[in-house]
Formats: sequence, C-alpha cells, structure tokens
Amino acid sequence: MNRSRTTGKIPAALAVLALTAGLGLAGAPPASAAYCGITWGSTAKTAPTYSSAPITDVRSGRHTCFDRLVIDARGPVSGYRVAYVDQVAQPGSGATVPLRGGARISLTVLAPAYDAAGRATYSPANRTELANVSGYSTFRQVALAGSYEGQTTLGLGVRARLPVRVMVLAGPGAGSRVVVDVAHQW
Repeated sequence: MNRSRTTGKIPAALAVLALTAGLGLAGAPPASAAYCGITWGSTAKTAPTYSSAPITDVRSGRHTCFDRLVIDARGPVSGYRVAYVDQVAQPGSGATVPLRGGARISLTVLAPAYDAAGRATYSPANRTELANVSGYSTFRQVALAGSYEGQTTLGLGVRARLPVRVMVLAGPGAGSRVVVDVAHQW
C-alpha cells in the first residue's frame, strides 16, 4: 500500500510540471535576469586622460533598451567622469544646474568646448536644453554646466537612478565621440 502512494505522487508531480510549462511559467527567466541583457550598473565611470581636442556638438537618440547622449569632439578624446550626483555644479563657480528628473548625472568630458585661442567651439542656442528629449523613456533634460580649465561638464536629468555605460568611439573622420547610455529600467 505504501508503494502505490509513492507511484501515485509521481504522475501528480508530472501533471503539475506539465501544467506549469503549458502556462509558460517553467521557462520564464528568473526575476533577477538583466533587462535587455544590460549589466552596466549605476556606479561612477571614469577615464583620466585629458585632451585638447575641442567639443563641437551634443546630440541624443532613443534606442529600444536605453537613451543615448553623444558628445562630439574635433579630434581624439578619451577622458571622462560620469556619476550620479545630488546636484550638478557649474565648473568654476559651483552654482547648481537645475535639472528635471528624479536623478541627476554629472558628465564631464576631459576636453574643452573652446579652441586654443579661447573661442567657443560649441555654442548651443539654449544652454539648459542641449537636446530635445521630450518623449524619451529615461532622459528628462540635457544642460551645459560649463567648460572650464580644459573640462566640459554637462548635466543630465533622468527619470531615476538607472544603469549607465560610457564608451569612446572614433570618428567621424579625425574626430571622436563620448557616448553615454542610460537604460530604460533595471
């Protein structure tokens, strides 16, 4: 009799497993699975190399899993500091740069936004709205904090503290780009 109880449990367990698989529950990824395979994290990202190649443009784009900010330079640039902060500060004065969003990223490219003669190489029409990010999933505002002593700081207002990655890409031509991606979610 004990033996028949054991064999009765096996078919019942198989039926539960088959039902779970039929509902799509057995093959679901674990709750800890990364969104879009993103494993970037939200800690500070840095590369300490300075450049004299001036910044020439700032632009943005939307992607399936992240929003992207691109800082163009007229030559090779590889240094940056990107970090979540309580407030983004203007270089030199320390004045707060107001930003929309639930979190703020201070993005400093270790390159000036002016040439060797001190003439601006990047002069946006509106320092508080460098790119139109209305309708973006993560970005809320992009602002120029300033360029001081060979460094250019931007403020990036985002929806929340989310994963960030930074990379430097060559081109176009002799130029380069610092690229900052912020995920839509964890």
